[in-house]
Amino acid sequence: MSDWFTKNLGDAMLAGEALDHVKALFLSAYEKASSPNDMAMFVRHESEGRLHCEVIVYFSPSTSMVAKAVDAIPCNRPSVDSLGLLVGPEEAWPVLFSGNGIQGNAE
Repeated sequence: MSDWFTKNLGDAMLAGEALDHVKALFLSAYEKASSPNDMAMFVRHESEGRLHCEVIVYFSPSTSMVAKAVDAIPCNRPSVDSLGLLVGPEEAWPVLFSGNGIQGNAE
């Protein structure tokens, strides 16, 4: 499978506007692509020992146009641990994470 993409949106307390922007870009692209099951964005809050957590967004391979529009960088497929579906179909879980035996935490 092609590369995934990731974007750190920074402090969770301040990431709301950036999340809304990314969601809007996604929804436009998703509709134009006829709502495929492999097109989704996921989110994880990571603190790595810091006081405040950061919002990390993961873009599935089929969202590459959206990822590039927000300067996301290529990455490996994320672990499903503490991963939530940000936007996209619930069917994206088994399509994108088959073989893991675990389903992520939809938000």
